[in-house]
Amino acid sequence: MYDSLGDRQRALGYYEQALVIHREVGDRVGEAATLNNTGAAQHGLGNLRQALEYYEQALIIRRQFRDRVGEAVTLNNIGNAYDGLGDRQRALGYYEQALVIHREVGDRVGEAATLVYDGLGDRRRALVFLEEALPIRREVGDRAGEAVTRYKFAMVHRAEGDLDKAIGELELVVELDRQVEHPDLASDTAMLEQVRQERAAAQK
Repeated sequence: MYDSLGDRQRALGYYEQALVIHREVGDRVGEAATLNNTGAAQHGLGNLRQALEYYEQALIIRRQFRDRVGEAVTLNNIGNAYDGLGDRQRALGYYEQALVIHREVGDRVGEAATLVYDGLGDRRRALVFLEEALPIRREVGDRAGEAVTRYKFAMVHRAEGDLDKAIGELELVVELDRQVEHPDLASDTAMLEQVRQERAAAQK
């Protein structure tokens, strides 16, 4: 709860206490979940190397217990950490492992999330994955996820110089943010205004 509210430092304290208890009682499944959450909190604080240490411990346990959904979540997290460290090729390797699992277990939401991450550094490939992810997000009614996917569409279009398409996607992103009261509404609105200004400057 504290982690979701942004108080990650406080969350870490609770996770550390929980980790001790899970280990004392031999709750390996709970231990893996807590390790993963601790990694996510460290990641949120910008401590990517420390996050990776926790994620990798969680991954070992989840594989031991054949927790395929949990394994895919942790693989995605590891991919995110490597992407944050600038190692996109390694990130892609983890995303691709996660995607295989999401499809095996029929996890459509997880599949869509992984498709959004895949294709890093390759705009054409990224668009293909995003085009696969978007209908899944809409099919399962994940409007927050749809906003994330459309934002990534917008950034690809912007990078390619197609500012009209980027603005069209960002306008949809802002509307979806409003519908779900997404915490990124302000930053996404600011990005929309920035790209509008970029288009106006390009038209002069």
